[in-house]
Amino acid sequence: MPQVIAPRSGVAFELQRGQGLRVIDPEGEQVADLLAFNRQDIGEVLSSGRSLDYAGSMFLGTGDALYSNRSRVMLDIAEDMVGRHDFLLAPCSAEMFRLLYGESEPHRGCFGNLAAALAPWGISPDMIPTAFNVFMNVRVDGATGKLRVDPPLSRAGDCTVFRAQMDLVIGLTACSAGQSNNFRYKPIHYEVLDAA
Repeated sequence: MPQVIAPRSGVAFELQRGQGLRVIDPEGEQVADLLAFNRQDIGEVLSSGRSLDYAGSMFLGTGDALYSNRSRVMLDIAEDMVGRHDFLLAPCSAEMFRLLYGESEPHRGCFGNLAAALAPWGISPDMIPTAFNVFMNVRVDGATGKLRVDPPLSRAGDCTVFRAQMDLVIGLTACSAGQSNNFRYKPIHYEVLDAA
C-alpha cells in the first residue's frame, strides 16, 4: 500500500541496500524532491555533479545511476515512466520564494521540509545538497543557457522506481513550488519494495 506525502510536505525514512523505492505521481504534474545519504556515514550524500558527469547527460532515466559525492552509486533508476527529471535546481526554500517571487510570508519549501524530516538522523540544513527532482521539467536554452521550468510531463499514476545500492536515509517531498507543479499543489505517493 503506498504511503502518502501530503501537498507541500516531506518525509524521511531508511532504505536498505537492495530495496526499491517507487515514487508515484497520483494526480499528474507533481514534482518530488529526492535526497539520499549513506546510512552508515551521513557525510556521503547524493551528488548532482558526479551523477551528471558520469552519465554525460542532464537527463537521467531508466538504467542510469545516481552517485554520491564519493563517486559511489547510491541508487539505480530501475524503471522510469516519464523520462524527464531535473538534477540542476536546488530544493525550493523560503529564501527562494522571497528572492524570486517577492513573497513576504513564504512557505518553508522543500528545503525546510527536508531539513525537518532529516533532523532525527543528525542531518543539518547545511548538509542538504541539490535534490534529484523527480518529474520536474526544466528546459535549457541551447543558445543562452537560460533555464525555464515547464509543467511536469508526468500523468496520473506515472512512477519512477529506484533501487538502493547501499543502506540509505532518504528524504522525499511533494514539492512546494507552484511553477514546478503547474501551479497546483498535489500529493506524492511512495512505496518501499522488497530487495530484488
